[in-house]
Amino acid sequence: MPEKIVATWLRVFCCYGLQGAPRHKPTRWPPHLPPTPNAALITWIEEGPVQAGFSGACWRAPMIPQWIADRFGVLSNVCSIAQLRKNLGLRYQKAACVSDHRDEEQRNAWGSTTWPQLIRLAKERRALLLFGDAARFPQWGTLTYTWARRGPHPKVKTSGKRKGYTVFGVIEYFSGRFFSQGQDGRLNSTAYIALPRRVREQTTPPIVLMQEGARYHISAETHAVFAQQRARLQVFQLPTSSPAYTSSKQLWKKSKQQDTHLHDFPTVEALTAQVEQALLKCANIPEDMLVLCSLPAA
Repeated sequence: MPEKIVATWLRVFCCYGLQGAPRHKPTRWPPHLPPTPNAALITWIEEGPVQAGFSGACWRAPMIPQWIADRFGVLSNVCSIAQLRKNLGLRYQKAACVSDHRDEEQRNAWGSTTWPQLIRLAKERRALLLFGDAARFPQWGTLTYTWARRGPHPKVKTSGKRKGYTVFGVIEYFSGRFFSQGQDGRLNSTAYIALPRRVREQTTPPIVLMQEGARYHISAETHAVFAQQRARLQVFQLPTSSPAYTSSKQLWKKSKQQDTHLHDFPTVEALTAQVEQALLKCANIPEDMLVLCSLPAA
């Protein structure tokens, strides 16, 4: 705490006793700071501690008084930082990752030009327009929030086995129809190729498949198989790092929340049966699938 503030409090206490003790919370910037627009202050803070000369990239309350002293030459009280943060409309929150190779121009061009062309192509051919994604359901169990008594945490048994069940799923853009293909083990080209094959077996119209740039999407094995099916299957790539267009993120999240979170799966077979039951429910609610999944607008 700055010596100037301590000296002021001591002088007031000697003159007025406890009646002179400060009773009000600070309502603005620490005193004696030059008037600075809030927008500029927020911009400086959002640039991060590294730009301010700190080695760490996470703002902490003790860093702000030092930053104020370095930038404005004014000593401030760390106790006023919480009120300062509130006045500026800032809050302490977790950061999120953003792809460093996302191409916004490519995404905008795809949304304004390529996507309308694909809509017309699917309508002209009366084709199924499929968006897909993959998810992995681990056997060792996944945790989430639930109701419980105060104090002890809810406990869930776990096998501890590092195995899981992998699911590839696609949603038809116009109808919401859901197709899926599961397998034990990790994601690979062989498992991915099985999904379009399953869709062809269950349907008769042509297929327009949208896919990301995962390794198993663009492998030589995948290209060779899809080339043999070109008469009925057309494959198009989504823009780089476009999770909003894969459509299934919310589906997998809801499926895990309703059917696998907090469950004990002693065997892979038990996990597989539970996941397949969840996928069957998804296949029977096409209208809900369209609402749940964030497909791009036509």
